[in-house]
Amino acid sequence: MTHTGLSPLPQELTLAEMSDVQIRAIVGELIKTNRDLKEVNSKLSDAQSKLIQSEKLASIGQLAAGVAHEINNPIGFIFSNFGTLEQYLEDLFQMLDAYEQAEASVSDGAALARIRSLKADLDIDYLKEDIPNLMRESRDGIQRVRKIVQDLKDFSRVDARQEWESVDLHAGIDSTLNIVNNEIKYKADVVKHYGALPEVQCLPSELNQVFMNLLVNAAHAITAERGTITISTGVEGPNVWVEVADTGAGIAQENLKRIFDPFFTTKPVGKGTGLGLSLSYGIVQKHSGRMEVHSELGVGTRFRVTLPIKHEEAATQPAA
Repeated sequence: MTHTGLSPLPQELTLAEMSDVQIRAIVGELIKTNRDLKEVNSKLSDAQSKLIQSEKLASIGQLAAGVAHEINNPIGFIFSNFGTLEQYLEDLFQMLDAYEQAEASVSDGAALARIRSLKADLDIDYLKEDIPNLMRESRDGIQRVRKIVQDLKDFSRVDARQEWESVDLHAGIDSTLNIVNNEIKYKADVVKHYGALPEVQCLPSELNQVFMNLLVNAAHAITAERGTITISTGVEGPNVWVEVADTGAGIAQENLKRIFDPFFTTKPVGKGTGLGLSLSYGIVQKHSGRMEVHSELGVGTRFRVTLPIKHEEAATQPAA
């Protein structure tokens, strides 16, 4: 038989026959047991939330690192080959210039006519102008891919130990924007109002997860043909703040108090797990910060994340 922690009722007494002292003792034990059960339930909920967060972050990190590694190899040799190809083209253009200079000295009329006809058919003058442009655009494209790969690595940070470090939050936001660009570019224009921020002591990969969730949610909230996502930052005393505002559908007031609950979502079935904001809220709390939301139906939603500049443990350590 499971022990509940309550004293057994005297078999010979009914509730009506018990004294006030006995009743108060039983009620007190019931209240204590109920409090203990709530505490255990809260701990289980926290453990579940942390487990889900840990698993999700690990999965995203492994995915991002794997993609970055796979892309990095071909991009590396393509970039290297481009440098060689540009040198080859430069040599070929020098040779072509020499042929063009020697064109006037060709005495064979038929051969000269063939050369000039082929030159006109191939539009050599246009090729000499366009090929360098194509090479320059292609190099820019490869550099953009390399930047995306680097942002993936920065976002995942699986090669870095989970340690508190001082980072530039703007760099983290920009890297995350690059990662989720495909979710945003067809839905909204991104406007940045960055203030002058000091470096913040944090767990960068976890904060990037927060930024990703807020940005993707903002894009999903925009139901009009095109909207705007505004990212603002600033300093407030010993804290910094980051705001992500959208011109989306907004959130009903009755749902605002539940949006940070695990598995609660206003998205259609199959479109969201209801974990993103819950995990983000937990990460911000872990950083001794706070997350606030303001929303109005038909106008949009604004999330503000406030974080201490100095991590509490680091701030209390004596200077070296």
